[in-house]
Amino acid sequence: MSLLRTEPPEAVRSLEELFAIAHGMEQEAQHRYEALAQKVRAEGVPKLAELFEWLARAERSHVEHVDRWCADRRGKLPDARDIRWDLPQTFDDETAGEFVTSQLADAYRVLSMAVRNEERAFALWTYIASRAETEDIRQAAETMAQEELEHVAILRRARRQAYHAPRSQLATNRPRSPTEALTWAARLERQLADLLEDWAGTLTGGARERALDLAGQARVASPRSAISSPDLRNADKRDILAIAEGLVETYLEVGEHCTDETVLAEAQGLAEQAVARLARLRGVIDRN
Repeated sequence: MSLLRTEPPEAVRSLEELFAIAHGMEQEAQHRYEALAQKVRAEGVPKLAELFEWLARAERSHVEHVDRWCADRRGKLPDARDIRWDLPQTFDDETAGEFVTSQLADAYRVLSMAVRNEERAFALWTYIASRAETEDIRQAAETMAQEELEHVAILRRARRQAYHAPRSQLATNRPRSPTEALTWAARLERQLADLLEDWAGTLTGGARERALDLAGQARVASPRSAISSPDLRNADKRDILAIAEGLVETYLEVGEHCTDETVLAEAQGLAEQAVARLARLRGVIDRN
């Protein structure tokens, strides 16, 4: 379960414990987003503060949903005393801390962090469901996992809008037709390959080999002739990750709206490769 830093030490033994875990996770995320909103507002970044406040409100609605569900099923509100072990960390503290001082912080990166947090929560509930000792716990955990996937979908849509916003560095002069979008993406693939090769030069051992392998994959994914796209030289690993995530979004969007079967098949194949690459890239970045 690579998304989680630690695995639960024991199986969940009761619905009371399951609801208490869900309540604790959602409430922790709410409080973290509220704290981040206050910090970035104090730093003079009101737009990001508004985004964090929106995320906090979304988490608060999740808390209220869990509370209602627990009351309906068990006749009481969740109680933290029902949890027998420390909650696994699903909130990305390291990335969150960077937003307070980083000049690179923008809506796309914030939403990428939020997507990652929800993906970790999904991984946790999937793990709990797979080890449930009773059917009612398994079904409830699977429902929690499905809801986290729905949260991911909502945040991905918001992130896609941020990615395509006119003020976005990655969206400058972005083409509109599916074929043009794939050609534009090919240029970004080549830039991603260049940046990965540069970054690999700072790594050693297996990490260096993995970064170079990812760079090679990016080159293979860029056979089209290039058109104008942003100059992203001198980017750091956060920019590399943002480009890789943005390419996933581009391929998925083409797949959603394209009616040409040939272009659609190409976009779907590139999307599958980009998703797998993103997962591997995250692993390398998390360790370096």
